[in-house]
Amino acid sequence: MTDIELVKKMLRAVLQSNKNGVSVSRLQSDYRTLTGEFIQHKQMGYPSLVGFLRSIPSVVRIEYRLGEEVCFAAVCQETAHIAQLIARQRAPKKTGRAKMVNCHMRVKPASPFMLHAKPRTSLRQPGYMSRPGRGGFSKPGNYGIQRQMFNSNQPSVTTFRPTAYPERPRLALSSQFQREVYVSKNTHQSSGVSPARPAALVKELTAAQIPHLQGQVKQLLTKYSSGVWLSKIPQLYCDLFKQELHPTALKDMENWTHICSVEKPGSNNIVDRLVYPTLNIPSKPTPTPTAKPTSPSPKYSLLPTPPQSPVALFPSSTCMSPLPSGPVVVSADVKQKLRELLEKYSNGLWAHALPKLFQEAYRTCFPVQVLSDLSVLSDSCVIEYPMPDNKRKAILYTLPPVDEGKHQNSGAPQRKLFHPVTNSLVPPLLLPREDYPSVLVVEALSTNSLVIRYIGESYSQAQEAMEDSMREFYSVMGRSVAPPVLLANRLYAVRVEEEEVLRAQVCEVTADKVKVYFVDHGFSELVGRDKILRLDEQFLKLPFQASTCRLAGLSDFHTDASVLKVLESQVCGHILLAEVVDRGEVPLVVLYDTSQEDDVNINALCLKSLQDSAMSHPLQVNSTYLNVSVTNVCSDGTIFCQVPCRGLAKLKALFEKIESFISSQGSSELLVAKPFCGKICLARYQRKWSRVEITNLHGSRVLDILFVDMGLPASVEVIELREIPPPFLPDLITIPFQAFKCGLEELSVGEGVWSPNSIMWLRDTVLNMTDCSMRIARLDESKLVHIYLFPSNSCQEVASSVNHQLLNSDLWSPAPPPAPPRVRSLAAGDAPLCESSDSSVMPPVLDMPQVGQNIDVFVSVACHPGHFVVQPWEELYKLIVLMGEMILYYNRVQDNKTLVVEKNLICAAKVENNWHRVLVKGVLTNGLVSLYELDYGKHELVSSSQLRPLINEFRQLPFQAITAELSGVTQSPWSEEAAMVFRNHVEKRPLVARVEAVQDAACPWDRKITVYLVDTSQDHRDIWVHNLMTEFLDELSKAA
Repeated sequence: MTDIELVKKMLRAVLQSNKNGVSVSRLQSDYRTLTGEFIQHKQMGYPSLVGFLRSIPSVVRIEYRLGEEVCFAAVCQETAHIAQLIARQRAPKKTGRAKMVNCHMRVKPASPFMLHAKPRTSLRQPGYMSRPGRGGFSKPGNYGIQRQMFNSNQPSVTTFRPTAYPERPRLALSSQFQREVYVSKNTHQSSGVSPARPAALVKELTAAQIPHLQGQVKQLLTKYSSGVWLSKIPQLYCDLFKQELHPTALKDMENWTHICSVEKPGSNNIVDRLVYPTLNIPSKPTPTPTAKPTSPSPKYSLLPTPPQSPVALFPSSTCMSPLPSGPVVVSADVKQKLRELLEKYSNGLWAHALPKLFQEAYRTCFPVQVLSDLSVLSDSCVIEYPMPDNKRKAILYTLPPVDEGKHQNSGAPQRKLFHPVTNSLVPPLLLPREDYPSVLVVEALSTNSLVIRYIGESYSQAQEAMEDSMREFYSVMGRSVAPPVLLANRLYAVRVEEEEVLRAQVCEVTADKVKVYFVDHGFSELVGRDKILRLDEQFLKLPFQASTCRLAGLSDFHTDASVLKVLESQVCGHILLAEVVDRGEVPLVVLYDTSQEDDVNINALCLKSLQDSAMSHPLQVNSTYLNVSVTNVCSDGTIFCQVPCRGLAKLKALFEKIESFISSQGSSELLVAKPFCGKICLARYQRKWSRVEITNLHGSRVLDILFVDMGLPASVEVIELREIPPPFLPDLITIPFQAFKCGLEELSVGEGVWSPNSIMWLRDTVLNMTDCSMRIARLDESKLVHIYLFPSNSCQEVASSVNHQLLNSDLWSPAPPPAPPRVRSLAAGDAPLCESSDSSVMPPVLDMPQVGQNIDVFVSVACHPGHFVVQPWEELYKLIVLMGEMILYYNRVQDNKTLVVEKNLICAAKVENNWHRVLVKGVLTNGLVSLYELDYGKHELVSSSQLRPLINEFRQLPFQAITAELSGVTQSPWSEEAAMVFRNHVEKRPLVARVEAVQDAACPWDRKITVYLVDTSQDHRDIWVHNLMTEFLDELSKAA
């Protein structure tokens, strides 16, 4: 389904839920509440929102009421029954909305823990018709928002703010498993208050939740200084915070006199009550004894800053003054600068990072007292709390843009490679939904304008089908469709070799030749006049397939000869993977060549071609180098070294100028707004700016970097990065990376070979040396330089080398046995532990769904229908935030404490590049540990050295993995063919789960549910997975 069809579908859902219509001024906000984004009418070729609405009369009907334009859902045969149900509603008030989700698989995941999905289409909750015996397919109705907290243009994945699920009536499925749907009716009580969940599901407000809820209500009331009806607060609260107001809050609001006052104008009916924000009336000053103000004890921070962080962004700031008493006043200038910062970080900014970032960007102090009451910023940003129990962890978002369609006469020009077509209006080419679409690069004359064609069902396959139809059509019509006259800039059909007929635009007409541009293939050619045919209207429905894109990070070198040479040899004529960084008019992409064993980043390859090899020291075997600096020692025994050369001297001189330039600037222009893998930028190391390359992204805020001139990896937040100042960019890019990887000759290299004590000795010995020297013994194919390292420049005897010092010490053994971890095993008959031995703090238990309930889930692991793992979709954004915080904490903190590894220990473990909350299932004698990921349901084997204690800050979120089995189909054992079919349909996908049974257990990870799985990603039908499996098993048995 094209994007414009998706917009129509979502727009119809918005309008159908409002029987009194939606004003044009309010339509964008309602649409965003449903989908998480605005109607991008300009990208679809319409200068104004009203113009787009008038172009789709089958979806929208516009009427003038009370002086404004009001939109209504146009009624068709498919939606007539829904319109009738909406019209019979007694009141226009809305109930809590079901969740809308849209996802798709990512081709090239950047991080294993990130969702391989994005919200695009509706994930419909499978419901049932109110009248029994009536079947049909589910249609989108009222949906809530899942706020996108991680940008789609990152290789990373996205996260969303949840809404609560309404209760569903239980369905007795027939033997044919009829796909029945229902349209939920509004069940408001006479009071007019939004209905609460059933009593069995409603929890009382805890002491930790009340202050957080009061703060949100206070923030809401600041927008209504003249008062608001109490009955309107639940809906306003839902619209602002994208979650339902707790049912008891309305009753308790009268007692919250410190944040609001409730007035009863005429009666005791709750509908007639008005709520006002509390006025801050300054009291007369009274003398008070001099005393040091007492501040509340700080709650734990989810990201404690270690005293010796390898990457420190700022020194201690003098702006962190004690919080003053009295009302907080924020100037208009501060609010404007805040808006500028948030525009840079469209995916949100942690509130605790705001003071330091504000200080560096604008050279002025941010009023830190605002952090204690963020509601004063409600008119400048959107405030969200991903961890409700921790008010100090807030995320600030830029306010949504105001629709300017009414004030503009013309929209942004559509993306074109040729002159406007005058004889028809062909629909614009929409970007693929995937973050990693496949593209064929046709031409590369500049990094700012690569001619590409998208590969996929709605693109290359649709084009091939159209050209097949054109060949058949013109083979029948022959010369009868020859145009009487040829006009420039008009579309025609052109017959090429082998009877192929292509769409083309005439560029230039001569006596016997015509220059045409093939609009679907992206190249020009001279053809004979007899080859030109009139283009039939049936072939104008498909957008022109030739498009353009820009390469990220290369705009300043778009016509450099070395860059164009790389594009000509590595890109033109190749099918590549494109990571979409920015979905603008001309998309900004990173290209990957995935045809080799390791993926090749084309953008990084182009940047490397700009380096001047004369600025690096040539490395030759048996050569000796003096004044060598060792910059990093890795855990596998490899080291990174710097050798004095012309490039290193120029690099130091450049960074002295860069330090002075950045310290003198007072703007946000150098903030990194769009990070991507392979980007070269700046980060602080030991309070000085250094070159770094982004190597991996964990969402949109946390990423892995490599200090390329030191070989030092680190994990940082995106706010710690800066762009290279434009005046220094050309010179800095031409300097080769100064750190090269080495191995000590005669000593083996690899994980598990070096003991922790030997690594510590090597670090203490070589990192503090000021006059090292080295001799290159050999160079291997993996570009590892094998060296002898000497502690001084004066002596280069092998016997005095660091290599032999370590070989002759007690720290090294030629074949060291793996050190087994300290293990405390369970005695026979002991019950499994349900809490970790190092801490008695256990995360709260995840609420299990009720039997008969429909829930949105993400399938993280699928072995076979009898065993798979699901995660509640509404909690996934919290999990992604937690995973990012764990990466930052454990990659920065060097914990040398010995961890007592035992069965059923709950701890943190590094699996690949990410940190997970895990349960130890067993300890092997070779030093490996069998783990179960408590949030993803995967089983892993890792070294015991990769385990760390799970601190209390990471024990606040319930474990997210829920073991499940598929209902409606049974077989034991499951064949590999059946398991593969099941995995292909459900793994790494968002689905709807219909709960049939819940099996409780003493430990949270032992609980299990039995569910029906429903794939609702298709436009016109819902796919019940158990039906697919039943059909497959029947075919398998027939084939046998």
